[in-house]
Amino acid sequence: MEFADVVRRRRMVRNYADRPVDPAIIDRVLTNALHAPSAGFSQGWAFLRLDATADVTRFWSATTAPGGGTDPWSEGMRRAPVIIVPMSNKQAYLERYAAPDKGWTDLDESRWPAPYWDIDTGMASLLMLLTVVDEGLGACFFGIPPERIPSFRAEFGIPGEYAPIGAITIGWRAPDRRSPSLKRGRRGLEDVVHHGQWQAATRS
Repeated sequence: MEFADVVRRRRMVRNYADRPVDPAIIDRVLTNALHAPSAGFSQGWAFLRLDATADVTRFWSATTAPGGGTDPWSEGMRRAPVIIVPMSNKQAYLERYAAPDKGWTDLDESRWPAPYWDIDTGMASLLMLLTVVDEGLGACFFGIPPERIPSFRAEFGIPGEYAPIGAITIGWRAPDRRSPSLKRGRRGLEDVVHHGQWQAATRS
């Protein structure tokens, strides 16, 4: 598939067919994620791969409040046979930039203009989303509710230095109701690109 087609076809899929995914495809998805940019080549990320039915079920049990998961969104998402949880490691970045070749001699987080550990892991996630489309499948990136992160950590033995930035369902697309958010339409270049000076968008 041409790259431009991959970009145009990428969208969040919230309903999946009851059909397994070839493990070799997931291997390629994760391999491509490793090519994401990484500040200082810190590579402070990790990916929890859940592609056994029992493990996927454990994920939903750990991340869903008791009595939840019966709405149409959850029903469609729970049919995905694969879940990948991308996690960032802030400490890896702080330690990398305290190395002799970087010149910082402390682990002061205030030196960072943005949390690059989360940004880089997000870039790796996007590479996974694009690879999924290139493979003819669908995916959805979504957040784990903050109040359920402790139970997720406990269920899967996640080390304290790793923080989940979200989760990605992967599977074969099934007919999906159009998301109400899409009715807003995609913003055009004239709305988001500012040439040389910030200017408010004008409407006739």
